[in-house]
Amino acid sequence: MPPSNPDEVTLYSDGSSLGNPGPGGYAGILDYRGHRREYAGGEPHTTNNRMELRAVIEGLKLLKRPCNVRVVTDSSYVAKAINEWLEGWKRREFKKVKNPDLWREYLEVSAPHTVRAEWVRGHAGHPENERCDTLARREAERQKESING
Repeated sequence: MPPSNPDEVTLYSDGSSLGNPGPGGYAGILDYRGHRREYAGGEPHTTNNRMELRAVIEGLKLLKRPCNVRVVTDSSYVAKAINEWLEGWKRREFKKVKNPDLWREYLEVSAPHTVRAEWVRGHAGHPENERCDTLARREAERQKESING
């Protein structure tokens, strides 16, 4: 029996932090053949870039089998790293790279998949990006409230 083609999945993602660093949130939407799953989370002390990347990592963790994944993000940092910079960073063992812990985690969770990133302009009316932004900001606000009591 020939191997089946990997499933095509779109992962929309966004991150937010209130202060940089500060309380942060991330969110994403996985879209597989019109079936959507939203997810979100946050951290009490983080940066915007960490939350942007965490959104992608957590989405990849939800996939049950190898997929062709199109990451749609408004983070040029995440998109350029995935598409252009990551191979060089690996060769240099992440020397002088910010967030090496998360990039190593990304490499681990992305290994079974073929991932390509697509940058979209943030706050430009892209429905899924706007939804992820809303969810990520909500999570960041929750983190802020939990800190402030």
